[in-house]
Amino acid sequence: MNWKITILSFGIVLFAICIGGIILIGRVIHLQEQELGQRLLVTARTVTQLPSIISGLTEQNRRQEINPITERLRIINDVDYIVVLDMNGIRWSHPSSSRIGELSQGEDEHAAFAEHTYLSRAKGEQGTALRAFVPVMNEQHEQVGVVLVGKLVPGLTGIILDMRGQIYVTVFLSLLFGILGSWMLSRHIKEQMFRLEPEEIAQLLVERTATFNAMHEGVIAIDSHEYITVFNDNAKKMLQVEGEVLGRHIREVLPDTRLPEILQLNHAIYNQELHVGPAHILSNRVPIKVGQQTVGAVAIFRDRSEVTKIAEELTGVRAFVDALRVQNHEYMNKLHTIGGLIQLDHKQKALDYLFETMEAQSELSSFVSSKIANESAAGLLLGKISRGRELGVDVRLDRASRLIRFPDNLDQHDIVVILGNLIENAFDALKEKDGKKEIFISIEQDDDVLSILVEDNGKGMSEETKQRMFERGFSTNVGESRGIGLYLIYNIVNKCGAHLEVESTVGVGTSFILTFPMHTREEETHVQSRTD
Repeated sequence: MNWKITILSFGIVLFAICIGGIILIGRVIHLQEQELGQRLLVTARTVTQLPSIISGLTEQNRRQEINPITERLRIINDVDYIVVLDMNGIRWSHPSSSRIGELSQGEDEHAAFAEHTYLSRAKGEQGTALRAFVPVMNEQHEQVGVVLVGKLVPGLTGIILDMRGQIYVTVFLSLLFGILGSWMLSRHIKEQMFRLEPEEIAQLLVERTATFNAMHEGVIAIDSHEYITVFNDNAKKMLQVEGEVLGRHIREVLPDTRLPEILQLNHAIYNQELHVGPAHILSNRVPIKVGQQTVGAVAIFRDRSEVTKIAEELTGVRAFVDALRVQNHEYMNKLHTIGGLIQLDHKQKALDYLFETMEAQSELSSFVSSKIANESAAGLLLGKISRGRELGVDVRLDRASRLIRFPDNLDQHDIVVILGNLIENAFDALKEKDGKKEIFISIEQDDDVLSILVEDNGKGMSEETKQRMFERGFSTNVGESRGIGLYLIYNIVNKCGAHLEVESTVGVGTSFILTFPMHTREEETHVQSRTD
């Protein structure tokens, strides 16, 4: 394999040398033409300033003196020809004496007779020549003729021959270092690939892919830039991902993935329950290290379909979906109202209704977002308030409510399941009620406790229901996934060492009051002793 990489690298170096040589030669030609043009202009100006040239053009009997003078200057300045023309275009000097006295018919000479100084390229039998034109002026600043100085431009072959010494040295050094660099590159690549041949690497890739796809668990791996390197078939099935995803960004395929955080944490997390896409999984996430450097992360996970329904309740996914559906209906109704007012040409009423709706929604959103620091809890409350409007239930949030941080043993999922299930139970209790339907929610917090109150004026609970309400699967409503909400709340209360108080009267309503300590007992003891 080394020799293949060496030849490839050498070919690249040789190609680069050729391209560089072409550019360099082109630049040299351009610079030489610039230098030659300046030299020709200087020579032409020198000729035009000679008194003998000026007098030769103005006095007919002295015109024979022009050619000998220009020939000496031509040889001295190493140019191919110096031609002096009078105002009629007649040559009075030329390397070929037979052309003296003849009319010059060059196509690039006309501007010179209008007192212009310039350079021109002309192609002839011997090659392309660079020509400088300078007007001859007498003492009265009147033009009496033109001086033309020309020299053949060296061709590509000539330039290469002139530079052959430099070219030999440059090519030799470039090839020497190119071959050395190619050998070092191939050796480095070989070491990076654990001295494996390409066919061996291909075989390992096939075997690895087959192994990953044969695993019962889902496997996802990413590199240090969060691009997918492994995504086996079981992972696609669990997460309902279709098509080829290798090489794509992990957040593009799974926006709610938790795998990239391992790159920042730089340590493994085992047996963590996660909600990724539509699946509830138990995941082990481990950083991939080469030496001491983290080069990626891998997640190996199993589907926890057995608790998927509980997970939906826990994360509030169902509640948020319902809230979005409710808001969609609510805003469609408002849009229909505004459209009807406009059709009836009640434009001012439509504007008043629009501003009133916007102000009410904006005020509620601002209040909730300012008082409830957690986005999930705030979104849940806004969704439940919107759903209450659709169901004809007045859901009121105590203006003194606030949630700045969670107690030590409580997280956002616990808050979501508590509020979501208590409010949903209140909606169920109000379904059969006539008259005004109300739900009151209060969240109060200080340095010591977090208190949550959810109260409704629904049908209330019987004694039997109050005794069994925390049993898993027990519910007074018919349907799937019933009897889970209060069971989850009861488990959270026990986990946090909280206090739960329930008051319910048939036909009057029900209230749930949950009080959570902000600190665990160990921390409270530590704080107390430190204060003492």
